[in-house]
Amino acid sequence: MLSVSNLSKSFPTPEGKLEVLNDINFTLNQGTLMSIIGESGSGKSTLLQILGTLDQADSGEIILNHTALHGLPDKQLASLRNQHIGFIYQSHHLIPELTALENVMLPQLIRGDTETSAKDNATKLLQTLGLSDRRHHIPAHLSGGEAQRVAVARAVINQPSLILADEPTGNLDESSAYNVFSMMRDTCKEHNIAVIMVTHSKSFADACDEVYELSHKKLDKVASKNP
Repeated sequence: MLSVSNLSKSFPTPEGKLEVLNDINFTLNQGTLMSIIGESGSGKSTLLQILGTLDQADSGEIILNHTALHGLPDKQLASLRNQHIGFIYQSHHLIPELTALENVMLPQLIRGDTETSAKDNATKLLQTLGLSDRRHHIPAHLSGGEAQRVAVARAVINQPSLILADEPTGNLDESSAYNVFSMMRDTCKEHNIAVIMVTHSKSFADACDEVYELSHKKLDKVASKNP
């Protein structure tokens, strides 16, 4: 489903080029949960940004669902993100003026679905995530855990091929973090969505199918439950 080959990334600095990623290689199958661990500043978020087509690598190749991403026009990349990639961040990034229901509907409306269809699908998804009674609340009136569950719903509403999650439980207390991670994992497994999750939590990393560590610009597999 996802193939990454020879990916490298650097940033210009007054002192010269700063290399962050060097020759990153991995593949990811549909429905697989992959965690990436590593020290702060090791390049984990940069890698997610590149995989999500929000930034470009200096070199290398990314193939998502048999489509090579390098060189695609911006309009095509935007459409691909909407159709095939979902994002979950440490902060929920919900639109503050919209209700939970309206936030979840948004990706389907952008895709061109009717308001009736988007509302029906979002309502069912929020019900599945235990948020039926909170669907008409704006983000400011939700708890941190509730807002993050809405963010999960928004990420999976279009049933993308891939979810990119950057410290999705980092701002939550232990109980809320466990609930959000469990719901994300179970929902993605149910819909056969692959997940790449950056996390500092060893327990959540170990609960994924594959564990990678990003260190010294290199990405190495350190554990796998797959045969």
